[in-house]
Amino acid sequence: MFETNRTIPLDELTRRQDAVRKHLRNVAPEAGGILVFSRLNIYYLTGTFGQGVLWLPLSGEPVLLIRKGIDRARLESPLGHIATFKSYSELAPLCAEAGSPLTKTLAAVQAGLTWQLGNLLAAKLKEHVILPGDHAVALAKMVKSEFELEILRRCGELHHRSLYEVLPSRLKPGMTEREISHLAWETFFEAGHMGILRMQAHGEEAFLGHVAAGDSGNYPSSFNGPLGLRGEHPGSALMGSAAKVWKLGEPLMLDIGFQIEGYHTDKTQAYFAGPASAIPDEVRRAHEFCIEVQKWLCATAAPGVTPAELYLHCLAMAEEQGYAEGFMGLGDNQVPFVGHGIGLTIDEFPPIAKGFDIPLEQGMVLAFEPKQGIPGVAMVGVENTFEITADGCRCISGDAYDMVPVE
Repeated sequence: MFETNRTIPLDELTRRQDAVRKHLRNVAPEAGGILVFSRLNIYYLTGTFGQGVLWLPLSGEPVLLIRKGIDRARLESPLGHIATFKSYSELAPLCAEAGSPLTKTLAAVQAGLTWQLGNLLAAKLKEHVILPGDHAVALAKMVKSEFELEILRRCGELHHRSLYEVLPSRLKPGMTEREISHLAWETFFEAGHMGILRMQAHGEEAFLGHVAAGDSGNYPSSFNGPLGLRGEHPGSALMGSAAKVWKLGEPLMLDIGFQIEGYHTDKTQAYFAGPASAIPDEVRRAHEFCIEVQKWLCATAAPGVTPAELYLHCLAMAEEQGYAEGFMGLGDNQVPFVGHGIGLTIDEFPPIAKGFDIPLEQGMVLAFEPKQGIPGVAMVGVENTFEITADGCRCISGDAYDMVPVE
């Protein structure tokens, strides 16, 4: 009776599954396959946002076991083995029945389970040795296919158009951060934003993003990013405060993500309440420094370069130009990275940070976000999403990075 509105081609899913298998041989060489529990990773590997578990053996056909929604799963996923289950004790017999039995030693994406469910799984599979396999999936998701890149490029175009071309005509000094948040949502939804942002780090949440006027940009934050914000409320410290007005002479920072077809781009756009001629020199210089850092990152990021090399050079640039104190956040807001991978979640692997020495590859998509805190004034800077190409790096979320004046 029903037809799905979009499916992921089988050859694309097979490519993803084979990438996980390749990395699993290094991450957990003793394992004969991997159990995947998080719904987002199940979607990545099967094409359906299934509630259940996927068994992906090193050899043989994958088996998707669904607790709820099997009819939807069969509409959306081209996998040949999809069945229902109620208890983890059924995993082994159901996979054996499908012709892909669980191996004695297997891996699991452990971040997809609570401690309680992890203990339950271990008890139900006590005859099996379960190893951590999260990194195999993270490494596979790190390099995008042309199928994924096409979505991300469209997402970046819509993102830039919304923040740089459409929203400035709707903004006015005197609005509250909350009013600006609602305008941003309205603009994004008109452009095709699909209404959800996803984080992979445990406990992190995102809803639209950060809207920070003036000194809100340095307000204490528990979010793992450099831009501070007052937020709606201590119980929902996202978007912007109804009590904070964007005043003449203040910068405004919108660090907000865009999402279509499950994929995200990340972008921060800076605005100024008043004419461009009124932007204070210290604000202008700090913003231009961040643009310079982003320009260097784009010119340097290429296959073979490591995230650690990029990060350490950016720190050196900040030190040399007198911006070390507020670079990537003031005080406790300072974070030890200048960017991150992005895709089905905003915070994918790899971070652009010290100690991350896996060379960049063609097909990676990264958000670079150099920002500078100015005590008592604001935070300024940029963030854009970049694609690593065969011979370098290119921005997919716009080609204009200046602070937009709004009068």
